Amino acid sequence: MAKRTKSALKANRQNIKRREANRAQRSRLRTALKAIRASLAAKDLDGVQTAVRATVSLVDKMATKGIIHRNTAGRYKSRLAARVVAASAAA
Repeated sequence: MAKRTKSALKANRQNIKRREANRAQRSRLRTALKAIRASLAAKDLDGVQTAVRATVSLVDKMATKGIIHRNTAGRYKSRLAARVVAASAAA
């Protein structure tokens, strides 16, 4: 628990709220990535294109806000793009 000063208690409350918001965002990202993998497995290329566009936007927003590192964001986007290209080449 934080120290018992007013500012420390407020900082602790803010940290809790921020941590919950960040966890929710990371959960949204993981769910989106799973959905893309499922669409690729089902060979639904139209669905994949729209899902990738939305997911890349989400990744960029998260990197901008510092929820994930920018190199992590780049790695996610690169791997997504490679999978989409491989799937469209195979189709």
